[in-house]
Amino acid sequence: MEEKRVIQNFVSDIHNDDYQLNFIDPHYTVQNMICDAGRYKEKLDGNWNFSTDQYDYCLRGKWYEEQYYNEAGLSLPRDYDFDDWETLKVPGTWNTQKAEYLFFEGPGVYTRKFHYVNHGEKKVVIKFGAVYYNARVFINGKFAGFHRGGSTPFYLDATPFLQLENRIIVVAENTRRKTQLPSINTDWYNYGGITRSVELIRLPESYISDFSISLNRGTERTLSGTIEVSGATADTALPGSAHLEIAELGLSADIPLTNGKGLFTIEVPCCSDFELWCPENPRLYTVKVSAGPDTVTDTVGFRTIEVKNGKVVLNGKPVYLNGVACHEESAANGKAVTPAEAEENIRLAKEMGCNFMRLAHYPHDEAVSKLADRIGLLLWEEIPVYWLIAFSNPDTYADAENQLAELIRRDKNRASVIIWSVGNENPDTDERLSFMSRLAQFAHATDPTRLVSAACLVDTVHLKIADRLEQYLDVIGLNEYYGWYNPHFEQLETIMANSQPEKPVVISEFGADALSGHYGTIDQKGTETCQEYIYRRQTELFEKIPFIQGTCPWILFDFRTPRRMSAWQKGRNTKGLLNEDKTHKKLAFYVMQEFYRKRGTTPKE
Repeated sequence: MEEKRVIQNFVSDIHNDDYQLNFIDPHYTVQNMICDAGRYKEKLDGNWNFSTDQYDYCLRGKWYEEQYYNEAGLSLPRDYDFDDWETLKVPGTWNTQKAEYLFFEGPGVYTRKFHYVNHGEKKVVIKFGAVYYNARVFINGKFAGFHRGGSTPFYLDATPFLQLENRIIVVAENTRRKTQLPSINTDWYNYGGITRSVELIRLPESYISDFSISLNRGTERTLSGTIEVSGATADTALPGSAHLEIAELGLSADIPLTNGKGLFTIEVPCCSDFELWCPENPRLYTVKVSAGPDTVTDTVGFRTIEVKNGKVVLNGKPVYLNGVACHEESAANGKAVTPAEAEENIRLAKEMGCNFMRLAHYPHDEAVSKLADRIGLLLWEEIPVYWLIAFSNPDTYADAENQLAELIRRDKNRASVIIWSVGNENPDTDERLSFMSRLAQFAHATDPTRLVSAACLVDTVHLKIADRLEQYLDVIGLNEYYGWYNPHFEQLETIMANSQPEKPVVISEFGADALSGHYGTIDQKGTETCQEYIYRRQTELFEKIPFIQGTCPWILFDFRTPRRMSAWQKGRNTKGLLNEDKTHKKLAFYVMQEFYRKRGTTPKE
């Protein structure tokens, strides 16, 4: 038998095409999330050294090991100087911080040093609010973990790696792939970077890893929820009970735990002045949970949401969802929207008369749902199962389910969030039906307290609302652009006449492009006049259709997208009701404001 030849001159960083397989374990998912509500967090935001790494040599060439000398003590050449690199702000996107990075896609390397002293904590996690899209983290020359998905958080266990002085390296990679979510083709900008805060959290040996609480449907004062405690070791058992307190309601209860997990159902005392959360009265209560050495606190509103007789029912009363869609973007900061910018978006929506906002097409920063809780705005939250993706790929489905699970885990105590959306504008194929129906069923099973929807397309063959996914949804989302992409507006009237859905319909998208400040005739595409005319025709029809229980025009403000290059777009989707920097309200803004004020929030019987 011929002896297999051993290659003597193999150079791993040149010849190994599977180098990324060394950097996928540990893979951080929803299973590694912790409850961080009310915890003290030490921010690692600010100036990080940064370099693009188009050929991925931080991974290929093991830059993270910082090998400056060989075993004989002789200096080695290197292709990096971490501390001499330029600095970028974290959170932020590289696309908006330097002109030459505007169109960059690929790996970008972030690094900084930080000082750490143990103050008695047993576990330290570093929370990344979001890194777009794949994140590989190294601490002190060691691979610490991998996360996939650019809009949900992950909690990396840094305990084994920390010392007095530390270097952290994050390889953020925003390469578009068909197997990812979103896929290769989108209608928004593919920003890259560490787009949300990086925070260090110190934990005791046993800690509260999960906690949920909500008002039971069909009740006025019955609260239910779950508590989970993690961190048991061979020497330390988990606590046998947890304590829950809502001081403003005079509520105090001990919750038994079995193997760190407990379910509870408790009654709000009748003597307390208990108010339900709603957009007109966004009442929040401080909920405190303690277990062993650990305590978390959260501000929670209590409300119920359900569907009855074809209507969306909030706190037992039907409600119109007077909404608007919104991307996570700002002219200055791209995807790294600041809290002030997020609050501006919500207040603009409220000014227009909205009680509802669709956060498209991916999870926005958790600060948005917290603001919506406080200000009073109902939310539709979505994962980026967007257009045509690899529906038959099991790994793609696993990614989608994990993104949905991380979103639900993050925001399940937010009263403002009433709808989980499992996707947008997907073709009605068998593969897609299997993929998205499983997601819908997962959402229902994971969080039965909320509604599930998806933004579906019109059946343009039979001219009716018909999508096989509808049987798995509580609310039917419908995207249509009659008067714009399809100029035959009368077909929309036919669609409505042909449809008799048994579930409430939210028009999840409609609208038209308009260059801010440019006017013309009603037939002149790209003018505010044409956009206004289309909005008037749309809203006049909506008033006549009883099964339409919500409307969500596309979109609150103009945003960047590289596939829109007409004379009035110039790299922007200009369907906004405001311009990109939100300094000008287009005519259609006032059409929606008038429509919402006239319609109100209570459906007609």
